[in-house]
Amino acid sequence: NSHQHPPSSFHLVGCLLFKDFYFYYSHTDQLFIMSASTGAGIQELMAAETRASQIVAEARMGRGDRMKQAKADAQELINAYRDEKQEEFNNMVLSKGGSENNASAKLTADTNKEIAEMQAQFQKNAQKAVDVLLSKCCEVSLEVPSARVRSTQKLAGMTV
Repeated sequence: NSHQHPPSSFHLVGCLLFKDFYFYYSHTDQLFIMSASTGAGIQELMAAETRASQIVAEARMGRGDRMKQAKADAQELINAYRDEKQEEFNNMVLSKGGSENNASAKLTADTNKEIAEMQAQFQKNAQKAVDVLLSKCCEVSLEVPSARVRSTQKLAGMTV
């Protein structure tokens, strides 16, 4: 049974015969394939390699399609969940306020009431605030603080 051997630069570790092909492998995981018969085996090997490439390409396309479908399904679930929670919220608002208009009217009334209370407190305390500000502005002390006197004397070189 005569067959070709790999080139001399190929460091052979093992050899395997499978379906009319010799598979030589090296210590660096290099692979050298030789046909046990003549050229027909090489053509068969090339056809198998082409078919394997087609299978890989089809698998990649199928994966992309599955990812797109999964994304669309997830978006449908998200939208359904969002709609469900929005409906629950609307029902809660209606049950507490009677209707959307009543809830809005109640909120407006509460806000107006709080604004009126704040304005009344402002009117009540406005004159007190003005009096405090005026007293602080008009009460001027003509006495120089002792710490200021000492620091000025130090700068002038005078001893205390």
